[in-house]
Amino acid sequence: MLDELLLLIQDYGYIALYCLLALGIVGIPVPDEILMTAVGSLTSGGGPLSFGKSLAVSYAGTMTGMLISYCLGRTVGKPFLYKYGKWVKLTPERLEKTEEWFHRYGLWTVMFGYYVPGVRHFTCYWAGVSNVSLWRYLVYSGSGALIWCLSFLSLGHFIGVNAPRIMELVHHYIGVTVFTIVILTVIVIYFYIRHRRKQADLP
Repeated sequence: MLDELLLLIQDYGYIALYCLLALGIVGIPVPDEILMTAVGSLTSGGGPLSFGKSLAVSYAGTMTGMLISYCLGRTVGKPFLYKYGKWVKLTPERLEKTEEWFHRYGLWTVMFGYYVPGVRHFTCYWAGVSNVSLWRYLVYSGSGALIWCLSFLSLGHFIGVNAPRIMELVHHYIGVTVFTIVILTVIVIYFYIRHRRKQADLP
């Protein structure tokens, strides 16, 4: 499937990237993390894509999908999602799990739900169902989307052409969630050490 998606990006460029990520967030089966990592690899070593443009388009596509999901959740409500959500992977079991997370962690579920496959597609709908303020929703979802896009694009950019295959192996054997937590931990430690060194260098 990844090869077909990359062919779409090769033929239609950033428009295809935007549409694929928007549809993936809404619930259409798109391997988001693997796709993002593959796109990141296309920005390294003189690749056909620009890292800056890829980040901007990925972020716009992700936020479009999140806004569509939020508006649908707010418009159609809980009964409709339980009845017809299965057509976009919103099974009753997953909806119940997401509802439990949402009641426990609130909008933090939206922000960090990106990194939990099978959850991020539902948190947006549930924010709409719960009548969360649009501006509060945009702050949390926008922050999470930016970190998510930057994480996987950067990963693909630095790993290079082998990034998609590595991500497929990771997804198969240890799961994207665990791998993402490791990557984010490394990034946080890196910037923490960098900040401490800058403070140490100050007179």
